Amino acid sequence: MEAVSTSTDLSLRTTLIGEGGPVVVFLHGLFGQGKNFTQIAKGLTPEHRSLLVDLPNHGRSGWTERIDYAEMADHVAAELSSGVAAEGPVHLVGHSMGGKVAMVLALRHPELIDRLVVVDISPVSSGGSMGQFEHLLDSLATLDLTRLSSRREAEEQLQEPIPEAMTRGFLLQSLVREGGTFRWLSNLELLRSELDVIGGFPDAGDAQFTGPVLWVAGADSDYIAEEHRPVMRELFPQAQLLRIKDAGHWVHAAQPEVFTSVLRQFLGS
Repeated sequence: MEAVSTSTDLSLRTTLIGEGGPVVVFLHGLFGQGKNFTQIAKGLTPEHRSLLVDLPNHGRSGWTERIDYAEMADHVAAELSSGVAAEGPVHLVGHSMGGKVAMVLALRHPELIDRLVVVDISPVSSGGSMGQFEHLLDSLATLDLTRLSSRREAEEQLQEPIPEAMTRGFLLQSLVREGGTFRWLSNLELLRSELDVIGGFPDAGDAQFTGPVLWVAGADSDYIAEEHRPVMRELFPQAQLLRIKDAGHWVHAAQPEVFTSVLRQFLGS
């Protein structure tokens, strides 16, 4: 069963996969969509149901005038409270930017979350690592959508600035043709202007989430450094860290079977 709904607040697009068991909520990273976790969600059935969320300014969800992690977390919390978490807490999995939203949500609304999984991101400012995203956004901005005749033409124009085929394919998932013209599902202009905010992490004050937390890092990624561990433990006292071999920042895409197995073990323990 796959059910699709939108919330009444910000129009958050969600997709529910599975028919029974505890609910696992997935939050994607920058440029992504909830459907990026479809393979993982199907791998968790029939023991779990999965809710795939399009975060604000991404996918089929509504756009905002600014980026704010607390506001994004509250929007998702409202969706969960009126839906899958109405009868009890859910598991929450967030990757990269979605991992930051997931952490903030767990800190602000701990009653909604049973177990938390944070994928390849730390509760600190990402700093200089945002340069690659700046380059990607600037590259996408060079496309003249009014003159674009096909998706293949868009890919050809992006081959030089973005030579990695997998990256181009991932980004072009957000390019859709509607009524004979192309448009981006992601709010690229806002994402570009708010990159500093996206790369940061809000002050959590004295908040803590005391439930079980698993950090899943790519062994070939540097997004989670040893110096981040004290902050992780301060905010999430039960945090444990697992690194997956032969995986970079997009851990779930590089090692989907291993990632699914890790989720099964942690969420079922």
